[in-house]
Amino acid sequence: MLLLRAVAGRRLPPLPLPRRGCSRLPPGSPAAGGRRGAAPVLAALLGLGAVLAYGERRRRGAQAAQATPVPRYPLYTREEVGRHRSPKDRIWVTHGTEVFDVTDFVELHPGGADKVLLAAGGALEPFWALYAVHSQPHVLELLQEYKVGELSPEEALPAPDTTQDPFARDPPRHPGLRVNSQKPFNAEPPAELLAERFLTPNELFFTRNHLPVPAVDPSSYRLRVEGPGGRALSLSLAELRSRFPKHEVTATLQCAGNRRAEMSRVRPVKGLAWDIGAISTARWGGVRLRDVLLDAGFGEEREGEWHVCFEGLDADATGAPYGASIPYGRAVSPAADVLLAYEMNGEELPRDHGFPLRVVVPGVVGARSVKWLQRVAVSLAESPSHWQRNDYKGFSPCVDWDTVDYTTAPAIQELPVQSAITHPRPGTAVPAGELTVKGYAWSGGGREVVRVDVSLDGGRTWRVARLTGERPVPGRAWAWALWELQAPVTAGAELEIVCKAVDGSYNVQPDTVAPIWNLRGVLSNAWHRVHVTVSR
Repeated sequence: MLLLRAVAGRRLPPLPLPRRGCSRLPPGSPAAGGRRGAAPVLAALLGLGAVLAYGERRRRGAQAAQATPVPRYPLYTREEVGRHRSPKDRIWVTHGTEVFDVTDFVELHPGGADKVLLAAGGALEPFWALYAVHSQPHVLELLQEYKVGELSPEEALPAPDTTQDPFARDPPRHPGLRVNSQKPFNAEPPAELLAERFLTPNELFFTRNHLPVPAVDPSSYRLRVEGPGGRALSLSLAELRSRFPKHEVTATLQCAGNRRAEMSRVRPVKGLAWDIGAISTARWGGVRLRDVLLDAGFGEEREGEWHVCFEGLDADATGAPYGASIPYGRAVSPAADVLLAYEMNGEELPRDHGFPLRVVVPGVVGARSVKWLQRVAVSLAESPSHWQRNDYKGFSPCVDWDTVDYTTAPAIQELPVQSAITHPRPGTAVPAGELTVKGYAWSGGGREVVRVDVSLDGGRTWRVARLTGERPVPGRAWAWALWELQAPVTAGAELEIVCKAVDGSYNVQPDTVAPIWNLRGVLSNAWHRVHVTVSR
């Protein structure tokens, strides 16, 4: 998260790479030059591999130029460290048994000065625990540049509870999930299981968490609904169930970063290395958001550009919750099927998936389907959340972290057409004879997948796959289509299996990744390619 906040308001020092042709900053400008002295610190807090390497190279170069003896540091008590909480008194923090003066770094902190000041005079661990990127060895090594002392031996151990893990109360997870990060927890189902069932089992549904999972007491839970021109509502779970009719929708949710790993093979990107499994389908049960908004006095139409903003109960160290928004017209449309869901595949929502209440916005990027919902607000402006304003947006391949301006791009809502091969898996050997190829296909905005083309020779020749499942209501194809193809293959052949989907608007996937590459690795929907050999 610190990475994304960094690019929202601050510039990183440039890496020693050639500028790309469509950079909007002239060479030599202050933003292009950046704060070169801040490179090691920014690297430490951002965890960017390239910048870390840059800072490490500079550090080693300086060491080679002028070797210095290892200093002996003075000892301090925690009380003495605690007196350094402001720029006037210098801002000190501890990590383990070491003391650091970070005063000169505060204003450079990519996540904002306020994030550093949370730890002023105390331990970094409780706040770093929220963002696991800080625990990399390079980060700890680079932090040494700010060391000013050691804690006295009698105070070597942290005070009770200061290093309490904010993720300690997360729920247990299925061991079959393929984990991309533990804290916060992000994982996808094994690709080979994705197309085995139309509805993804709850325990294997992909998990995208940005923060620790909140523990919510359903008996005291209240949903707040508010905004201009309506009346404020406060609804318990029982009131939601009793006052509004239950509605069910089968819908696929997909992370904006699904298949990001393929973009990383073209050029490095920043984000979790999702394979093809950051997508899943469930039968959701709950109440229509439309019904709740109408009950609160908001009309079917509003003049001007209005939004419906959502806030979750998951929050960062400052108390800022995860948030997102969708256009008002989608929220109140009877055809959009936007839900406040309390059931998933006929069961109570699992904790990882938003218990006790979440938003489900069919046909839209999963980032807008806010979990652990605590507040719905009608607003003239889209959500002020970091994840709405400064993340989940697409950019040209020529935009880099020196030139990106998140205000110039709209927030992702509907996603492009997508498909992937779930069987066979890359690098496997398949028997000669009849080969079965399986996969999924989906398109945003309720657009039905009308065809999936499959090639066994890298796209030179094509066959049409068989789509399975019921035909959706036109314009409301919220769930994926599963597909399969049988084709004869000969012993000893090398196959490059390719798939591409076509939706009802005749949108089709691009053939290669490079033209759609972007620095965050989102919207990755090029032809999916799998290489296999046929056994002799």
